Amino acid sequence: MKSDFIVLRREPSPTRDQLWGGPVAGVLGMPMAQAGVPGLNVSAEVNSVERKEVRLIAAQADTVAVAPVMPMRLIAPVSSESVTGASAQVAWGLPAVGADTSPFDGDGIVVAILDTGIDANHAAFAGVELVQKDFTGEGNGDGHGHGTHCAGIAFGRPVGGVPIGVAPGVKKALIGKVLDSQGSGSSDNIVQAILWAVDEGANIISMSLGMDFPGYVKALVDSGMPADLATSRALEGYRASTRLFDSLSALISAHELSAQATIVVAAGGNESKRKIDPDYEVAVAPPAVAQGILSVGALGQHGARFEVAFFSNTGVNVSAPGVNIVSAAAGGGLRAMSGTSMATPCVAGVAALWAQKLNQAGRLNGFQLMSKLAGMASTAGMVDGSDPFDFGAGLVRCPQD
Repeated sequence: MKSDFIVLRREPSPTRDQLWGGPVAGVLGMPMAQAGVPGLNVSAEVNSVERKEVRLIAAQADTVAVAPVMPMRLIAPVSSESVTGASAQVAWGLPAVGADTSPFDGDGIVVAILDTGIDANHAAFAGVELVQKDFTGEGNGDGHGHGTHCAGIAFGRPVGGVPIGVAPGVKKALIGKVLDSQGSGSSDNIVQAILWAVDEGANIISMSLGMDFPGYVKALVDSGMPADLATSRALEGYRASTRLFDSLSALISAHELSAQATIVVAAGGNESKRKIDPDYEVAVAPPAVAQGILSVGALGQHGARFEVAFFSNTGVNVSAPGVNIVSAAAGGGLRAMSGTSMATPCVAGVAALWAQKLNQAGRLNGFQLMSKLAGMASTAGMVDGSDPFDFGAGLVRCPQD
């Protein structure tokens, strides 16, 4: 029986003249073609093949990685409610990460949000150049609302006088619609969208989505496969997908030698249930678990301190505010949501501020940007007894000078 597999291929390397004969796209995230600089030189194709053919494809000289197409889904908010009137206050996450006191606002940095799309007419995005691309077949727009909310957290302008965005100075954003109005998608669309965002000049790529492992097992069982075999095949897919995202992340890192620096941040997931059992902690899954991708956990308020959200998955790299986060609602107005989905674009916004600061000091470097996010994260405000494995390096912080 044939199945769909993603094949990540390395295209012919650019010549020295291609690399250095024209202007280098960098600090402002100019698209590669416009800058006269080669793109990522990587392609992703989907082949329908027999399982026994996969090893032959993997052995080809230009193959970087092969993985089955896996179902993906948005990391659904744990809570969501409309915000109006007196309850519409400054989002508590902004002062928590120091965005309200930072002299930087993300100006000159390109942020990509790969999610359910965006409500481009929302007041939160007035003045932002939104470059949209649909990978779902539904067309641009946001029939779900998740993507609009995430974009607002990253770079939204104040709405009705209420500040919501960590990096409101961002003037260009890339919106890859990779999840449909039901919040569903597939790993091949995610890979294609990442390649698109890099070639369009993204400095930071934010993804609040994850692999639907249970859904994949169910689909295999529904197709007639025994449960134990279905689980085994799903684990194969999990491992192969992780390696694919590992490889893609490494290629993006190397790409900055000829183009702009790009980092990827991804949500750790909301499957933990510490309210039921303190030990009920689920680990981070692909794509966030991949090497080179910054995985994000969610924090909530505990008096004047911070605590790991009961739903936040364990094993993350860094954390950010993710409980009752106020941001843009599709269709207009504001909405409060909770989840690592909300913490992730917060980290993307903080990254934009650090990227702006690093740009002003010299050419932006992805490794240095990652180091700032993790190295300047704080654990000082965590409640006593918190497990570092649950919050990683700590709460990300914006540059203050």
